[in-house]
Amino acid sequence: MTSNIHIGVGGWDFDPWRGTFYPDGLAKTKQLAFAAQHLTATEINATFYGRQKPATFAKWAASVPDGFRFAVKASRYSTARKILAEGEESIRMFLEQGFTELGDHLGPILWQFTPTKRFDPDDFAAFVAMLPAKQDGIPLQHALEVRHDSFKDPAFIALARKANAAIVFADSDDYPMIDEPTADFTYARLQRATEAHPTGYSPADLDAWAEKTRTWAANKRQTYIYFISGAKVRNPAAATALIERLAQK
Repeated sequence: MTSNIHIGVGGWDFDPWRGTFYPDGLAKTKQLAFAAQHLTATEINATFYGRQKPATFAKWAASVPDGFRFAVKASRYSTARKILAEGEESIRMFLEQGFTELGDHLGPILWQFTPTKRFDPDDFAAFVAMLPAKQDGIPLQHALEVRHDSFKDPAFIALARKANAAIVFADSDDYPMIDEPTADFTYARLQRATEAHPTGYSPADLDAWAEKTRTWAANKRQTYIYFISGAKVRNPAAATALIERLAQK
């Protein structure tokens, strides 16, 4: 698998993964290090709910090998607003909490919006304008996860492309799928894992996702794939199965 492809799951602390992904008896403090030996990325969920300390990000960075990437989920106080343009202070507080301590392990920032949030061109343009290209001198990648059908709008796609912000590709029964290359990287969240398959997806489906991933990653394009939701207990197995397929070519 090429170094520009990063595949993982949402978070790393989920009790049903103990005994299914994590070995029985593995200390919670060692879960991240174990996950990072088998996956190449993960999303940090804790930042969605509250600020973390710079030392915490530094500790997480020290727990993973070269090439591993963390996506940082932006604060809900920035995105779950009636008027996004009024969120400048919450965006600033999120950006200044110290996640740049992740260093080379820093992946995209995931800005997740509520399913009820509709596309308002002016308000959304004001929001995107507040997302900086750098923080503490480190370049940032911004991914926009919109979950209302009103965002299937050429104006939104053009806005994201102008800002070099990726529109999250959502493979979901509940949210719109927008497959548009609006940034110099791709961010996908695959949400259809089922209990019926030990790897969450059928072999044929995993083969298809491997091919789709290769297409996204063509020309050394940074590509981030996360297995989330669905039968969450299966997601680490789905991620490792996809990694294995991509390593074959």
